[in-house]
Amino acid sequence: MEDVVQWLKDNGNLKIIDTPLDVELEIPHVAYIEVKKEDSRPILFTKPINKAKGIEYDMPVLMNIFANKQLTEDIFGKHPDLVAEGIDELLKLKPPKALIDKIKMIPKLFSLKNVFPKRLNFTGECQEVIVPKEEVDLDTLPILKTWEEDGGAFITMGQVYTQSLDGSMQNLGMYRLQQYDKNRLGMHWQIHKDASHFFDQYQRAGKKMPITVAIGGDPLYIWCGQAPMPHGMFEMLLYGFVRGKNAQLVKSITNDIYIPRDVDVVIEGFVDPELTEIEGPFGDHTGYYTLKEPFPVMEVETITMKKNPVFAATVVGKPPLEDKYMGWATERVFLPMLKPMAPNLIDYNMPENGVFHNLILAKMKTLYKGHAMQFMHAFWGVGQMSFVKHAIFVGEDAPELESFEALTEHVLNRLTPERVFITKGIVDHLDHSSSEQFVGGKLGIDATDDEVEEGVKLLIDDAELLEKIQAIQPRVKQLKQYFTHTKNPVCVIAVEKKKSMQKLIKKLEVLQEHIKLLIIVDVANNDIDDPYMLVWRVVNNIDASRDVKLEPFIAVDATNKGEADGFEREWPGDTFCTKSVLDDLQEKGLIDIDEAFIRKFGLFPFNKDI
Repeated sequence: MEDVVQWLKDNGNLKIIDTPLDVELEIPHVAYIEVKKEDSRPILFTKPINKAKGIEYDMPVLMNIFANKQLTEDIFGKHPDLVAEGIDELLKLKPPKALIDKIKMIPKLFSLKNVFPKRLNFTGECQEVIVPKEEVDLDTLPILKTWEEDGGAFITMGQVYTQSLDGSMQNLGMYRLQQYDKNRLGMHWQIHKDASHFFDQYQRAGKKMPITVAIGGDPLYIWCGQAPMPHGMFEMLLYGFVRGKNAQLVKSITNDIYIPRDVDVVIEGFVDPELTEIEGPFGDHTGYYTLKEPFPVMEVETITMKKNPVFAATVVGKPPLEDKYMGWATERVFLPMLKPMAPNLIDYNMPENGVFHNLILAKMKTLYKGHAMQFMHAFWGVGQMSFVKHAIFVGEDAPELESFEALTEHVLNRLTPERVFITKGIVDHLDHSSSEQFVGGKLGIDATDDEVEEGVKLLIDDAELLEKIQAIQPRVKQLKQYFTHTKNPVCVIAVEKKKSMQKLIKKLEVLQEHIKLLIIVDVANNDIDDPYMLVWRVVNNIDASRDVKLEPFIAVDATNKGEADGFEREWPGDTFCTKSVLDDLQEKGLIDIDEAFIRKFGLFPFNKDI
């Protein structure tokens, strides 16, 4: 991958767009539409411009690098399951007893020498051009503004390299970076991340923290940046393991941090531990805006780059997106690392419409009563798995975890209130639904047991059930039942919300003979005929300790929360495309979408016709 663009032309069906397009909204909107297609392709925008600033950039923008599952596998050079097998072998290595065992181990040990990054004592291709501090201007980079309400332009695929105060640990993370002006970036490292822990060390010591941000190079660097490596382990070890060769690193020009020699652009600087600035809002991968919040500021010391750099970027928002395929690879590779804490785990899956941390599906071999609950505690107590909000466990007789419809039926036939476990714990920094930031409700479902015997007492059709509910509350406007052939039909209702839904749930108890599982959503911006986006909405919008009731039927309030619910935090808005931008792109023939596509992926605000 010495030339990533050429490699993508040869292997990734690269789409090249030569039409001048604005880095504000236009380029991100094209990429956002493309990655939602079944046959999604990577895109190279050769003529990025900034209309507001009157800039024509001299470097192209590369997006949707991980455009589909096959391309992701090709970037790895092997199926991620093969990487997982190699990790599994390492985890199970035992000291050899006999001479023949020692001989057999030699190839494995020899291959491990390729894992460790190699520090070079010369400059790299990424340092062919060096911009001195007095000439630094971030406006020379085609940094994107994705959403209309974003607080500014953001670097979205920056590989952020940091090190501990004593230099003993190095970390690679991928954090968004807001451009404030010509030489300052906002550092959105979340409170639970290694870089934030390093920052705490510098802050306590009263010292400025060096940082180097790399953009581009081998796409595997990007994937490594978001990989959930154990604390203290440098992510470039994973690069060496996957590639089977050492990552070649060169020293930054202005600090002691080492970075890959072949990245395209390098931004070096430092963070003053006493300085913060408001960062955001930003339309994030949850499909919601994350709100304004103070974060550290990086002051840029120099920018270096290749002679002909390419600017890598991604777009985040509502699923499905590029992180679907990056997350798939992560899920496969890290399965062996979960098994030591959950040895009877068979497989797991984190659906992209559950935005990964919000929903995990797991298949396990159950050996005793409460085994699934034991796994729930294990998952919620270790590393990045501790951010998972909702976990559903099934037994080894369950359908494949990616067979979502069959799996849902399997779970619904085993669901009872007694098999639902609700607790509290840590939640992701981006979670908006918990009443208190960083801490919220968690829900586990143990569907490893036999089918339940009792189903809904009296199943009636949608029209009749809606009529009965509207007699109780006329603001319920729509109703649809799913999986009516199972023991727990799912009844979804859409409401024009004025008051707390807990009062409505209480009133609907009189209909308990017709309802086993009730889901409530707002009528605005929800299509009750679209289960994919309903799952996205529900797992984003609930705090299980507040919004899930188990008696007399299971009820889930997935509406937006506010004053009526006693919710005191600000509730963020959805990420929506700018209609005038999409209309213009459509007119230019750069995108091709219809009303069904727009509705399916919630591109614009809507109230479904009643």
